[in-house]
Amino acid sequence: MSPLRFKTTINCGGCIKAVTPSLNKEVGANNWQVDTANPDKILTVTSGQVSMAQVLAAVEQAGFKITPLSE
Repeated sequence: MSPLRFKTTINCGGCIKAVTPSLNKEVGANNWQVDTANPDKILTVTSGQVSMAQVLAAVEQAGFKITPLSE
């Protein structure tokens, strides 16, 4: 399964720290990363065991905006 990619408002280390508990719970530690150097703040989820809806809910629960990217 290919990675899931999302445009987010996770734009700094503090934001990553805030979203980490939610994402780790849903997708597992080491199964996601955010490219804060990219203007779209791309979140990539590499776990094949998680749905797009689970990722959207986890990020929104942490207080950030998230939009799926079409590949």
